[in-house]
Amino acid sequence: MVIQQNIDVTGFKGWRTEMDNRPNISNMLHLEALDIPPVYVYPVFSILLFTYLIIIITNVGIIVLIIMERSLQQPMYLLFCNLSFNDILGNTNILPRILSDLLSNDRSISYVECVTQAFCNQTSATAAHTILMIMAFDRYVAICKPLRYSSVMTTSMVLKLSACAWGSAILMVSVLLGLTIRLKLCRTLIVKMYCDNASLFKLSCQDVTINNIYGLAFTVVLLTSSMGSIALTYFRIVTICITRNNKELNSKALQTCTSHLVVYMIMLWTGFLSIIFHRIEIGTSSRNLAGILFHLIPGSLNSVIYAMQTKELKSKMKKFF
Repeated sequence: MVIQQNIDVTGFKGWRTEMDNRPNISNMLHLEALDIPPVYVYPVFSILLFTYLIIIITNVGIIVLIIMERSLQQPMYLLFCNLSFNDILGNTNILPRILSDLLSNDRSISYVECVTQAFCNQTSATAAHTILMIMAFDRYVAICKPLRYSSVMTTSMVLKLSACAWGSAILMVSVLLGLTIRLKLCRTLIVKMYCDNASLFKLSCQDVTINNIYGLAFTVVLLTSSMGSIALTYFRIVTICITRNNKELNSKALQTCTSHLVVYMIMLWTGFLSIIFHRIEIGTSSRNLAGILFHLIPGSLNSVIYAMQTKELKSKMKKFF
């Protein structure tokens, strides 16, 4: 009887040890507050709310307009719908929560909710790169291979490319978050106003070497493929424009490529700032501001840039309003 009791206790201790090594998904975490004087809380809340509404209205409006207008159902505009949807996803994922936290003293968030927010956040950031890579390919075919454009960039091809953009982003981020949620938590304060992968694995006291290696490889592969493919695409476009010396072709290239390049550069530099501020010690307000601007600036400017630079879209919007 004594032997049986010892076996049971040993087994119970082993089970407890195994359970202790797992992340406790029932933990309540706490988000960092935006360090601003109380007198500025409502002005900041109003600015963020107004910006969020502009992002939602403009991007939803463009998607609806492209769906309703048959003349706009072309590969370039269908691909732009992906970018608008991504801007809506990225900002809706964090801004309502930030707005709520600005007016509340309770900034607790469940582990599951935090992981979900981090997944949507990382997927949105990754998909922005993959979508813009495909849009660059679309511009390359339209300008460098105009006679083959209609046969290459079919509706079926656009759907496949869109699926590849989102599928690759979801797959890479799933592995990234999978490595993070295996870690045991020993802290509860998220040093940011919203959850992302870097903030989550900083809560662990375990060895995060694998996370750092995969995270670095993830960033290098994404940025290298993104910057490399877009640089190569624009080099080919510039070469074609110079050799053909066609004013109409050059005007078309300038009109369609400028908007794409401006959107890409805005996304790239806001992303760089967010990564740099995660790695260096700076003030809470500056770090949180950079994190918010990473979502706000591209989301609020993308639709405006494309609408102003694309004649057909601009004329349809004028007619619509």
